[in-house]
Amino acid sequence: MARSTLRPVVRLRSTAGTGVTYVTRKNRRSHPDRLVLRKFDPVAGKHVPFREER
Repeated sequence: MARSTLRPVVRLRSTAGTGVTYVTRKNRRSHPDRLVLRKFDPVAGKHVPFREER
């Protein structure tokens, strides 16, 4: 199965500055802006916003 350019793999980096990353996919057509999700940062020990990096 070929990978779609419509749903690319994106890397989410912690805004707490700890260097922790998550990897996910997103739909470019319905969400063209940068993705921001609130996820758990194990280094910081709390939930923080994770922002899509390019």
